[in-house]
Amino acid sequence: MRAFPVAALICFVLASTARAEDPVQAAQALIQAQISAFLHNDAAAAYSFAAPGIKALFPDKDSFFAMVKKTYQAVYHPGNYAFGKSRAIDNGAVVYQELMITGMDGKDWTAIYQITRQPDGGYKINGVQILRNTTSEGI
Repeated sequence: MRAFPVAALICFVLASTARAEDPVQAAQALIQAQISAFLHNDAAAAYSFAAPGIKALFPDKDSFFAMVKKTYQAVYHPGNYAFGKSRAIDNGAVVYQELMITGMDGKDWTAIYQITRQPDGGYKINGVQILRNTTSEGI
């Protein structure tokens, strides 16, 4: 039964993202949906938000999910998070979005997401850099 609310949220976010005119809002919706998938241990949904370049490195949802759990624990299961600064370049073709995270362990992190517009007009997560940091340094 838990899968239904996650699936409904993902469908809503994807529909909203596809129609969003503001690339920053689209990027933030995408990040929120992926974090929700992580929190619900939904590897397939989390993997669906990855850009083709990420999928080339991790060709299946299980290898992707294992990498995220190991390398991006604060993103995988954040305690709290808030969006920081953002920057859209090339008329919204690329969005950099800062995410301020307090991990479940109480440590603070800054994650910088790179979101890229795809040929179909939608957005995918093309990479995340995570730094142990408590203040916004900008993008």
